Amino acid sequence: MDQRDSLDRSSSEGPGNATAANGPALNGGSGAPMSASSPNPSHGTASANDNPLIVESVLKSDIGINTLLTRLKQSVASAREFAAFLKKRSTLEEEQAQGLKRLCRTSHESARRPDNRQGSYAQNYDEVIRIHDRMADNGVQFALSLHQMHEDLYDLAANMERGRKHWKQTGLSAEKRMQDSDSSMEKAKAKYDSLAGDYDRARTGDKQSGRVFGLKGPKSAAQHEEDLHRKVQQADSDYSSKVQTAKSQRQELVSTLRPQAIKALQDLINECDSGLTLQLQKFASFNERLLLGNGLCVSPLKGQSSDQGSRSLRDVVFQIDNARDLNSYVSSFSSKVGNTDDIKYERHPTLTSSQQNPPFANARSQPSTFSASSQIGQSGPLPAQNVPPGSGPLSGYPSAPVAQNGLSGSPQNQNFPSIGASGPPQLPPAQAPTPLYSQPPMPMGMGTLHNNSSGTSLPPLRPVFGLSLEDLLKRDGSAIPLVVYQCIQAVDLYGLEVEGIYRLSGSSTHVSKLRSIFDNDSNQLDFRNPEAFYHDVNSVAGLLKQFFRDLPDPLLTREHYQGFIEAARIDDDITRRDSMHATINSLPDPNYATLRALTLHLNRVQEHSAVNRMNAGNLAIIFGPTLMGTGPNVADAGWQVRVIDTILQNTYQIFDDD
Repeated sequence: MDQRDSLDRSSSEGPGNATAANGPALNGGSGAPMSASSPNPSHGTASANDNPLIVESVLKSDIGINTLLTRLKQSVASAREFAAFLKKRSTLEEEQAQGLKRLCRTSHESARRPDNRQGSYAQNYDEVIRIHDRMADNGVQFALSLHQMHEDLYDLAANMERGRKHWKQTGLSAEKRMQDSDSSMEKAKAKYDSLAGDYDRARTGDKQSGRVFGLKGPKSAAQHEEDLHRKVQQADSDYSSKVQTAKSQRQELVSTLRPQAIKALQDLINECDSGLTLQLQKFASFNERLLLGNGLCVSPLKGQSSDQGSRSLRDVVFQIDNARDLNSYVSSFSSKVGNTDDIKYERHPTLTSSQQNPPFANARSQPSTFSASSQIGQSGPLPAQNVPPGSGPLSGYPSAPVAQNGLSGSPQNQNFPSIGASGPPQLPPAQAPTPLYSQPPMPMGMGTLHNNSSGTSLPPLRPVFGLSLEDLLKRDGSAIPLVVYQCIQAVDLYGLEVEGIYRLSGSSTHVSKLRSIFDNDSNQLDFRNPEAFYHDVNSVAGLLKQFFRDLPDPLLTREHYQGFIEAARIDDDITRRDSMHATINSLPDPNYATLRALTLHLNRVQEHSAVNRMNAGNLAIIFGPTLMGTGPNVADAGWQVRVIDTILQNTYQIFDDD
């Protein structure tokens, strides 16, 4: 064992020292030094270590197998180290490529939104994104290639390690048997030499050894000499057999076992080193391909086809025309430009006819005006008496019964505006549903509504905003306010697939105009026609939220506020839903009906969340404070959101879908 340990130490230290000093470790049997401290054959002169005779003498010696085992261990360690490097590099490249692809996808979606620039900028910016997307594809392919190289190299290192362990056991076992034979031979030789010396001294009569005692007493000199002679012969025979065994073991080791182990280890070293070199070459090639591919994406070679895919990044950026984009954007609003004709005064035909009758020219407010109307018919004075000129805010916006009177009279009533000219002209309100399409020659009622929709606020004849649901129910006879019904209908028709519906704010001007019209007369609007809300469905959503914010008592009521908050604090989903359901059932009738209609509508909105990006959680964040109002505790904001989210998540468990 001591000799084996010393041999192992010499084999483990010897090749390393030899590598550092002389560089005898082999690279695939070519004799190239592998130590970092050894000279590079391509940059220096050939040393004595490159001599094949020296290499062969080392391999045929007792340390040959251990030398190659150590060298193979180095090759396996290098292969594993490079495999780990490839794995880390592959992970980094994949993360970068996937991150770049996500960035390209989000940038592409953002660029298509209407709030971003269009025209040449949008087209060329999209091409810039596609260039980066192709670069990301190159990065993904590069990462996949590196990952495959890592797996191949790791498998190679594992196979080489198994082969090394096999030949380590086989080769070192043969070396151990030969060393044991040599050791036994040396021991036999030492014993033989010792007995031969004793026999020689006994035969020559040397008395220094003293008297010899046997089992039966002292032996005579002749008996002692005879015993020694017999022992010498036995030792000689044993020594001779040990020599023959050692010779046969050495012969087998030198001629068969050692060359086999040396050859197998050299093949393993060559295979491992060649595989590692091949992967290094592939790594260099893949890096060149990645850089070249990205370079061709950024700046394609000249002479390629002139399609957009072959334009360089510089060419794409320089194709952006800011002036043309601005002109195109401004020109797109040409259809909305108002009448640019010169302003001129046009006298109304009724005034022209009154000038042709001087007796009535200055009688705008005298009773004779009505007496003169007796020449026309008895039906003429009745509307003028029912609605005196300038009497209160209803002038110019008559109620429905007056409108029926205005249309139910005889044909002479068509001249009635010339009689009541001292006050606002009275328009038969039966034509009120089409104010935006009235022609200039028509009476004043239609034009007034059109002008108010352009910016002038209408008088709140039948206010809707700021009134409680109870008051609206008593006045209008509908549990669900008309403004809520109209807004829900408009969003259902035109807003379910609009991204950010209820989250994006509409035009404040449009919201103010629509609110003014609803407060004046909600029957004037029909949101089934998108022209009624200026084709701006976000303004309709804002109008609906404004209605709920302006309620004197929130939709979920202050009385039941604490009940909703306590229910929201319950962790169990079923218990929380049932508790909230009980609280909802205790709401007043108009609040319950309005909440039911709104919840079923918001459920339809969240069913399209894949397109509009408004799921139940996002809607709850928006409608929590809107439907519950400002609570006594600021910390209740999160519980308000949970109340609305629970209602939306359990829409059909709380409300029936009629």
